[in-house]
Amino acid sequence: MTTTTGRRTDRRARAVRLGPRSWLALALVSAVGVAGFGWPFLAPPASSLNAHAQDAPWLFAGLLVLLVAVVAATISESGLGPKAVAMLGVLAAAGAALRPIGAGTAGLEPMFFLMVLSGRVLGPGFGFVLGSVTMFASALLTGGVGPWLPFQMLAMGWFTTGAGFLPGPDRLRGRAEVWMLAVYGFLAAFAYGTVMNMAGWPFMSALASNISFSPDASLPANLARFAAYCLATSLGWDLGRALVTVVLTLTVGPSLLKALRRATRRAAFEAPVTFGDAPERSPAHTPRPER
Repeated sequence: MTTTTGRRTDRRARAVRLGPRSWLALALVSAVGVAGFGWPFLAPPASSLNAHAQDAPWLFAGLLVLLVAVVAATISESGLGPKAVAMLGVLAAAGAALRPIGAGTAGLEPMFFLMVLSGRVLGPGFGFVLGSVTMFASALLTGGVGPWLPFQMLAMGWFTTGAGFLPGPDRLRGRAEVWMLAVYGFLAAFAYGTVMNMAGWPFMSALASNISFSPDASLPANLARFAAYCLATSLGWDLGRALVTVVLTLTVGPSLLKALRRATRRAAFEAPVTFGDAPERSPAHTPRPER
């Protein structure tokens, strides 16, 4: 981008900007999502919600409607143009294609590093849309559509949005930026696995074990059960996901960051589209031929 004085600026062009309505919708769906993920810890033992422990995850799956509303509000408010839609489609398709590569293999999911780098370059607004759309597309591709899908979409939206909020988006470059993204990807990979465990853990209440959810247990007891559940069922998956994210970020990350930034600058998402060098004249200003 060149200013009127001829100096080049390093200002980051964002495909999707979060406006007031989008912030409100995102806050609403995030609040519902927190309730949907964490209701076993938020509801007291005597709550009527615990009497429907097997139904609650299905009921909270209705937040998919709110999630779609957030995406629609973000797109409509930002005026998402055709170039940004094309970028969104390419990255979502790439992420959806990467996810099945490691499916069933110790949590080796290479799509996570692509979400981190895309959220970093294109901002939190684009990141939330990209994370949600990518999970939806990958579910259609792999046949993984179910009550867990809204939770996956929301969790991945949070995951990608967080990368857009990391410090120094316009100034921090080089090895320091790559290492920051690697550390974030490592921690966020574990966070994603933990929140997804919270979505499926209440289904374990039907099993009489010391790691399943107990509607009658106290908060500390259920927290201990949940920690044991995570250690016993998902630690290996989360560790594999985190390590793959770190390795790909450190090796492929620098080149991909440059490619994403170059594509973003060339696309000029926020620049108005014009045709021709001169503005079109109206018929009223058309010069009359000499007589």
